Amino acid sequence: MAGVNGPLPDLYPVRRAGCVAGVVEPPGSKSISHRALNLALIGQRPVTIENLLDAEDIAAFSNALKRMGWQMERVSGAEVRIEPPGGPPDSPVRLDCRSAGTLLRFLVASCAVTPGEWIVDGSPRLRERPIGPLLDALRQLGSSVDELGRAGCAPVRIRGGALTGGRVEIDAGESSQYVSALLMAGLRAEGPIEVLAPFLVSSPYVDTTLQVMADFGCSLASGGAGGAREFRMEPHRPEAPAGRYRVAGDDSAAAYPAAAAALCGGRVKLRGLASASTQGDRAFLGLLEAMGAAVRTAPGEIEVEGNGQLRALDRDLSEMPDQVPTLAAVASFAHGVTTIRNVAHLRIKESDRLAAIGTELRRSGVSVEELPDGLRIEGNPALTAAPGSPRISIDTYDDHRIAMSMALVGLRRGGLSIRRPSVVAKSYPGFWADLEGIAP
Repeated sequence: MAGVNGPLPDLYPVRRAGCVAGVVEPPGSKSISHRALNLALIGQRPVTIENLLDAEDIAAFSNALKRMGWQMERVSGAEVRIEPPGGPPDSPVRLDCRSAGTLLRFLVASCAVTPGEWIVDGSPRLRERPIGPLLDALRQLGSSVDELGRAGCAPVRIRGGALTGGRVEIDAGESSQYVSALLMAGLRAEGPIEVLAPFLVSSPYVDTTLQVMADFGCSLASGGAGGAREFRMEPHRPEAPAGRYRVAGDDSAAAYPAAAAALCGGRVKLRGLASASTQGDRAFLGLLEAMGAAVRTAPGEIEVEGNGQLRALDRDLSEMPDQVPTLAAVASFAHGVTTIRNVAHLRIKESDRLAAIGTELRRSGVSVEELPDGLRIEGNPALTAAPGSPRISIDTYDDHRIAMSMALVGLRRGGLSIRRPSVVAKSYPGFWADLEGIAP
């Protein structure tokens, strides 16, 4: 796979791998990196963050903090020291979230409790991604928020200061990030806040938020059953113990080399991950086990072994939507029909991920039916590129997860090239090097 040691080509050829083997240490978690930076912003205290993800989405957050007056210094490698500003800005400040949906939602809420006037904006695609329920909840809690374009979307103007206490109900059927954003911002409210989410998708991401909040000295009461959750919190200024925080390895990134072992056969060892993880995508390893791979946990590492023989599944993936394209890639070579359900909210991600992965799998020879809320994939273990056939160029839709998932299809099928491979820098800049490391 050319290009991992220099600039990536616009069209990246993925070689078929007969077997994979090696060790991968995934980067710091994108989800946790976002939350650590956001809690630092809300707490307005200096902190040193270790193993901070070095990727485009986190760079966008870092640049936003700098625009807000924060000082940031890279101490060494992935260790960053950040210092808060001395006071609020004298004039409105525009913050560019680029294409980072998590950043948009977190910043909108965090700016509501940060003195100053803030204009939060992003890329054309980000302006299409909804934040209306979050804006409504912030207004109910006393925040001054104005949409400057399309209703319920960026750009928005926020006059920051404080949130009042009280009870608010929020529709989190589109994104759990609405709830995470409110919970973190609520730490700087004027009084206790109760948040009710009658329907909450991707709830493990909220559990990750609660864990990082606890790491920063903040706890809250939570309860609920089924898809409904309720939270009650007291104001508390977040602060990392001794001014330091370490980001755990990314279970979302780890899913790709793990899937490669299941698809192609061989053994891959994953290092640098937390032994017990609140990250919802850790459960993807259980899906690989159910499909026929072996997963073994030892001190300091997780080993995934496959023999290329896979079974189909029928699963509700609402709790780990980021891995829908990954599972779709694996299911393309499984015996039987795999059905992925209850992930309609994937249509408002970086791309319409259901349409994107379905389209590219069909172009690769996979039988896929796109459902209103998921996919039905007829696996074909014998699918492989015919000798001498032309390569198929895979569109990435400017979406890192489509690029990485279709690269897995290329490993097993052969004959695929990925357009705009650099899009993986959004969350996993070392993806191509790690892939070559296990499939040379």
